[in-house]
Amino acid sequence: MLLDARGDAAVRRLWRRLEDGGVPTLLTHTHGRHVPHLSYASLRSYDLDAVRDALSALPAREPVELRFDAFGTFRRSRCWLAPAVTAELAQRQEIVATACATTGAELHRHYVPGDWVPHLTLAPRLHLDQLPAVAAAVYDVLPLVSVGTSVALVDTSTGMRHPLPHVV
Repeated sequence: MLLDARGDAAVRRLWRRLEDGGVPTLLTHTHGRHVPHLSYASLRSYDLDAVRDALSALPAREPVELRFDAFGTFRRSRCWLAPAVTAELAQRQEIVATACATTGAELHRHYVPGDWVPHLTLAPRLHLDQLPAVAAAVYDVLPLVSVGTSVALVDTSTGMRHPLPHVV
């Protein structure tokens, strides 16, 4: 799920602020073409055309409001913004993950419905001594309200985006 222009710009400003403070973010990670997003699914193996067809066949949904009001970290040092988990958001993720799985795609275990922790990645490799500075920068911008206005399949190894025809 990609953010509206206002939310995208706010996250990019936060990424830039963190980078200026010495914290590498998705702004410069790997290929440098990452976009602010909320992942419904992470696929370890898949057939692009089959997944695109399955997701394109899902009924169109209205854009969804995303309210980021928390900051979190995963065990391996990734830090992120956490959106409020509404029933609608959880349902959308389950529908997308299930549609992907029906194509034979291998879903990463952290994206199995019920195990999914929705997040918008800020820094993929946060060091413990950077935590106070990152938290201060994040709490300066929270709450961050945005709208999920489009959906794309993204190859995170290259940054290549494959837009879907409608919001799911």
